[in-house]
Amino acid sequence: MKLLVAALDAELVAFPDPLPGFDRLVTGPGKLQATFALTRALDANSYDEILVVGTAGAIDTLLDPTVYEIDAAIQHDVTDIDGVVGQHVSLPARVVVPAEVIRREAVTIATGDHFVDDAEAVASIRPLGARLVDMETYAYIWVAERFGVPIRVLKAVSDRAQDGAITDWRAAVAACSAQLRDVVRAEYGV
Repeated sequence: MKLLVAALDAELVAFPDPLPGFDRLVTGPGKLQATFALTRALDANSYDEILVVGTAGAIDTLLDPTVYEIDAAIQHDVTDIDGVVGQHVSLPARVVVPAEVIRREAVTIATGDHFVDDAEAVASIRPLGARLVDMETYAYIWVAERFGVPIRVLKAVSDRAQDGAITDWRAAVAACSAQLRDVVRAEYGV
């Protein structure tokens, strides 16, 4: 059995419930809710794989509005005791998805506990090396590592993380869910 994970119900509107071979988990937005919900799910059941689907803002202007696989995640909203942005005082700066599970073009994502929707925030995140931004992926990968469960993360570009991004996200989330559903159907046969 696999576990299908999304932060919000809106990101799963195109997916049937139930989806054969998958349990479903909606964690809620942000790193704390993602960590709590996924930890509880993995503590209660054993899974062959975690498949995360969801939306992300593109902070790289060269990215097309399509589905990308995530190869690594960083946190853009933490600093260590020396004030180094992206460095947490006790967590790794970067969590990585094992290369053997990646099947598509993969990019790095920056995770933080606020919805990025302005050019100034994007300009401060870009130097950290990410091309997408979201609110949960770092937590999902970190928890999966702790439990030793393979994880794949698929993100559909919903907006450009600039002014008005929340309006763009609301308008795009259903279309992103449909894009993600098409990828899951093609790659998992369900």
